[in-house]
Amino acid sequence: MSTAPMAEGTVVPAPLPWSGLLALSTAAFTAVVTELLPAGLLPRMAPALGVPESRVGFLVTGYAVASVAAAIPVTALLRGLPRRPVLMGALLGFALSNAVVALSSSYGVTFAARLVAGVMGGTLWAMLAGYAARMVPTERRGRAIAVVLAGITLALSLGVPAGTGLARLVGWRTAFGLLAGVAVLLVGWVRWRVPDFPGEERGTRTPLARVAMLPGTPVILSVTFFLLLGHQVMYTYVAPFAAQAGFGRTDVVLLVFGASTVAGIWATGLLVDRWLRGTLLGALALCAAVMLALGRYAEAPAVLLVSAALWGAAFGGAPTLIQTALVDASGPAAADVATSLQTTVYNAGIAGGSLAGGVVLEDLGAGALPWTALPLTGLALTAVVVGRRHAFPPARARRARERPGPDVRHAGRPTLDVEDRSEDEESRTPC
Repeated sequence: MSTAPMAEGTVVPAPLPWSGLLALSTAAFTAVVTELLPAGLLPRMAPALGVPESRVGFLVTGYAVASVAAAIPVTALLRGLPRRPVLMGALLGFALSNAVVALSSSYGVTFAARLVAGVMGGTLWAMLAGYAARMVPTERRGRAIAVVLAGITLALSLGVPAGTGLARLVGWRTAFGLLAGVAVLLVGWVRWRVPDFPGEERGTRTPLARVAMLPGTPVILSVTFFLLLGHQVMYTYVAPFAAQAGFGRTDVVLLVFGASTVAGIWATGLLVDRWLRGTLLGALALCAAVMLALGRYAEAPAVLLVSAALWGAAFGGAPTLIQTALVDASGPAAADVATSLQTTVYNAGIAGGSLAGGVVLEDLGAGALPWTALPLTGLALTAVVVGRRHAFPPARARRARERPGPDVRHAGRPTLDVEDRSEDEESRTPC
């Protein structure tokens, strides 16, 4: 049942399945910490592996490349299997990879383990949003996805710094060993509290290319790409920009940004199911305003800190809003494939933004970074404005209940999904 009785003739939504959603959120947290932890441990890992610090940095690069390369093909290969075993297998892959990193003294073996972790990461990110969407009634998809993706925010703002600090106290090998243990415990949590869902039968699967061209999907992917391009141009090189502003404490700027992302994703969880379009327009407009302020007042430390707070709040909720729109457009049954496409586009935006920012920094200086990010953010905002019909419709909650997206069982024709049809019928039945 998607509803619970209160009084005769009235119904309220059933409570969210908090334990299962928090298990998925912890999986997101574990994946992000696994990916980024080596970046904070370069001086400690390099001597133990007998390589320069730059090659330890490649452990992060290798993970990212493997994640991008694996997201689409591995998701397509596994889409016919039951969902929970695939999720548990990805988590066991993280446990194995982190255990090997904790024990290995060979750079080659460590690098191979990181590639395995990257493949697991690409598989995991393609599943999480769709999994959350299938665990709740249609009208609560946005909040469920927000809960799951909060694991990313907590990992960036708390997990990675805490992991780095722990490694200083007990050693980097112990830190990776603890990550392996967390992944193993998480497998049990998922088996206990996360429901299983069937895979897609071979004869009913919509081809990947057709999923990519479902109404609204190209626009949503373009918003993802342009937003990440603009964000990474500025975020990757925030240290030289802060130095130009006369504020040498980059760690403080990042702390302000990270803490604000927590507030942003909390607010998004409250708004996404009723005002997705308006909330995303507001968030992107605020990102653009921040870039404009940073460009005009590049040498003012106070403006830098206030802008970092507003930037974090605006950007923190954007992934939840965009992924919720993507699940609405694709339908929950095709969400894994659609999200695998977004994972690839997301990482391409990160890579492209970092590259573009580096070129701008070298040729024009740090002051040009916000002026480069501003038009890219503007393109993302424009795409949301024009994507009114299919990608980011007004009155999203009502339209999502009536037509949550094309059902892959009917070759991409927009229909009411079986699960959602039964939910609507139940909600109309007097309790």
